[in-house]
Amino acid sequence: MELEERVAALERRLAALESTAGGAARDAENPAPGRPMPEVTDSPLWALESLKAQLAADPWDRGEDGAVVFTGAVRLPTDERYEWQFGAFTGQLFEEDWADAAESFAALGHPVRLRLLREILGGRRTAAELAELDEIGTTGQIYHHLRQLTGAGWLRTVGRGRHEVPGARVVPLLVVLTAARP
Repeated sequence: MELEERVAALERRLAALESTAGGAARDAENPAPGRPMPEVTDSPLWALESLKAQLAADPWDRGEDGAVVFTGAVRLPTDERYEWQFGAFTGQLFEEDWADAAESFAALGHPVRLRLLREILGGRRTAAELAELDEIGTTGQIYHHLRQLTGAGWLRTVGRGRHEVPGARVVPLLVVLTAARP
């Protein structure tokens, strides 16, 4: 499919999603409308049932192979709150080059980086605050890890040497950590 056709199809899909009832959950940085929230029922698989119903109603039959959705409503130890959801059709995921995700996964592949992310989400936002922690390494090593996380989009620098996890990455980070649990 040519690029113009793909963009047109995406625009039609977005317009359809934006017109659905129920609004959408979104974080303050990514106010992308059109991601409808699933209806919560008494079923333990309410999110899955809602996804399957939406796939069955898909006007373009893009969901014939299924889809993956992740979502979360999170309150951090700092009292910041994030509500976020995202999804992708299975066919789309299999068409993409998975190697493009390697840098993002590699940035998370070091125990110190994961600890830094946890501490930053918990409120320690500067390199000086992070350097006070045990078993984190030298200031130079901390900056190296912060650069890796920033380069992969898991962190950003705000203000004077303060770091934060971008709002649109909080729930995905927690999803990745949940998926990696034994």
